Amino acid sequence: MCMSYLSLIDVEKTYASSAPAVRHVSLEIERGEFVTFLGPSGSGKTTTLSMVAGFILPSSGRIEVGGQNITHVPPHQRNIGMVFQDYSLFPHMTVEENIAFPLRMRGMSKRDITSRAGEALEIVGLSGFGHRLPVQLSGGQQQRVAIARAIVYRPAILLMDEPLGALDRLLRDRLQLEIKQIQREMGITTLYVTHDQGEALTMSDRICVFNEGEVVQVGTPSSIYEKPSNVFVAGFVGESNFLECRVLTRRSGSLGNTYVLAFPDSEPVTVQSECILPVHGEATAVVRPEHIRVEPTSVQPQPTEAAIQATIRDIIYRGESSSLQAVLRSGQTVTVRIPSRSVVLSPNQEVHLVWETRDTVLLPNDRRPEAVIEAAE
Repeated sequence: MCMSYLSLIDVEKTYASSAPAVRHVSLEIERGEFVTFLGPSGSGKTTTLSMVAGFILPSSGRIEVGGQNITHVPPHQRNIGMVFQDYSLFPHMTVEENIAFPLRMRGMSKRDITSRAGEALEIVGLSGFGHRLPVQLSGGQQQRVAIARAIVYRPAILLMDEPLGALDRLLRDRLQLEIKQIQREMGITTLYVTHDQGEALTMSDRICVFNEGEVVQVGTPSSIYEKPSNVFVAGFVGESNFLECRVLTRRSGSLGNTYVLAFPDSEPVTVQSECILPVHGEATAVVRPEHIRVEPTSVQPQPTEAAIQATIRDIIYRGESSSLQAVLRSGQTVTVRIPSRSVVLSPNQEVHLVWETRDTVLLPNDRRPEAVIEAAE
């Protein structure tokens, strides 16, 4: 079993005359792990990162690296590299001078500085660019220089705060893979802050989802996406349909609970779930758009499937896939995502929306999905 390398133990940050910015954050991060702090603006992710960096002092709790308490250690003594969204390069220095700056501050010899800077340039794919000024580089190249400067002194931990936020989509997609490759090759423990769910799912070993100053779920990208722990996570990470239902019966077993659910305009459906829900109470069924298929109303679902009658309202072409907007009799809109080549439907057509019951995530009906999604946006 791997020992944790970076530990956040009940860390909190409260500013005067305001609600806590970060509340009871406890995390255990292994050496060499790539962990992403994901959440909307104001959720506490950047404040938490700043406390790890030493820029902000926690109001309570402690931060440990390798078992050593660094909570009150100054930033320059923490052996932590930092990459910001705005690059923060010195405009009057060349690329090589920018990268070498942390080494000069540490009093390294000129020979070692030249060797380390050249090695860092090679790692980020900028060999031969050392004599250029930052203004002569593209945004993506400038961010590579910022990464090289952060890793050149071989820090124990690398912190990245929205590093790709200022770049266009195609460049961001390319740099996501490059950053992950660099991180793996160097084995640096990395904390990455973003509000972009695509970045988090693509790059992370684990994701910590923040909301209102708290970590609401921690897990691998697949577990966060496939098994969200609450309505907020289901609405913020990926696109989801939230269907209200009533619990008719519950049977407990070794593999969890078996529920019989009643959806509007549907026959009772049997769903397995680890969630504990009250019998005869209301619940929220989360179904991803890609898990739903569209069938004629004459097609009857299989015993392991759920089916709800709906009317196609709109078909939105998105290239390789299309989004169908279907309206239930209750008036709720459901989104279905299918390959564009398979679309043979038209608006106002009556259909059945069908999905495997194993693709249903059951959650307590404790908050309106619409309010959660608005908060996430």
